[in-house]
Amino acid sequence: MVWAHIRDIAGHTRWMSDAEAIRFTSTSHGGVGTTFECDTRIGPLRMTDRMEVTEWREGELMAIRHVGIVTGEGRFELRPLTGDRTRFAWTEELNFPRRRGGRVVASIAAPILARVWRGNLRRLRELVEHA
Repeated sequence: MVWAHIRDIAGHTRWMSDAEAIRFTSTSHGGVGTTFECDTRIGPLRMTDRMEVTEWREGELMAIRHVGIVTGEGRFELRPLTGDRTRFAWTEELNFPRRRGGRVVASIAAPILARVWRGNLRRLRELVEHA
């Protein structure tokens, strides 16, 4: 059930408050090699995040590489637990451009992004539990 929401990349806008729109730049919409742009907004800040799926294990893992202004990697990992429960782990390692404040921006962004992502996880949980 959780994987259905993860594998639907275009549908991430339903639970990620910072993702306003997703446009695929590849013919594939899932699996390794899929590329897309995500219009991202956090408060007044807006950017287009370019991403590529680098790993895909059906029902278990999606990893992406950020290749735009902000670079880095993100991973969604799922592990079955007892009953119908799933452990979902989301990790991100982002690098901000030096010419735009690099480490200073990263230190300011970290707590803001953590709060946004916690909200995203709550929305994902609500979608899964009410499906």
